[in-house]
Amino acid sequence: MKRIINIFLGVLILSTTMFAQGFKVKATGTQTFNFEDKNGRNQVTFFSATPLEDITGTANGIMGTVAFDVANFAKTLKGNLIVKVSSMNTGIELRNQHMKGANWLNAEKFPEIVFTIKEVMNVKQVDNNKLEFKIKGDFAMHGITKEVIADGEATYLDENEQTQRRAPGDLLGVRAKFNVKLSDYGVNNQIIGNKVADNIEVSVNIVGSNKN
Repeated sequence: MKRIINIFLGVLILSTTMFAQGFKVKATGTQTFNFEDKNGRNQVTFFSATPLEDITGTANGIMGTVAFDVANFAKTLKGNLIVKVSSMNTGIELRNQHMKGANWLNAEKFPEIVFTIKEVMNVKQVDNNKLEFKIKGDFAMHGITKEVIADGEATYLDENEQTQRRAPGDLLGVRAKFNVKLSDYGVNNQIIGNKVADNIEVSVNIVGSNKN
């Protein structure tokens, strides 16, 4: 009987270890990271490829927070990321005006694009402080919300002299990539002369602090 109990406990511990995927760092418990950066270093990049021209744009008006248990990132991650449409820039002012205008993204009526986390899947432990995963969430743009799945990675950096040059506290670096179809969000890409593809590649490169 004692042997059976010991085997059961061993399996339980092993199962817990397998499914509790998180960071092996100094911090413990639930940590909350804020991604607002007044210096504008956090960035979202969007890319459109068409036969006429390729367009690469950026946005640095980024806000949002995430929270998770350090030891169990996959099961506890929650939060959202907010991008201000007014901060989007394609490098050409006239094109920016079209993009933010009433006939396209309509920044006045829909000033924010929001990604809200729903689920983390397929987590891979790359290093003690780095995870790769897929993340499912609700992507809200132009008054419409659709579910998207992104490829992501997160790196947890304990506070040290080097990280303090960026921000106080522990830092969380996040990268993610996913695609968005403009037509799914009621955006007519034909308005500006077929120069923007319906499918937009989105890349996220942001760093948050747990002391902001």
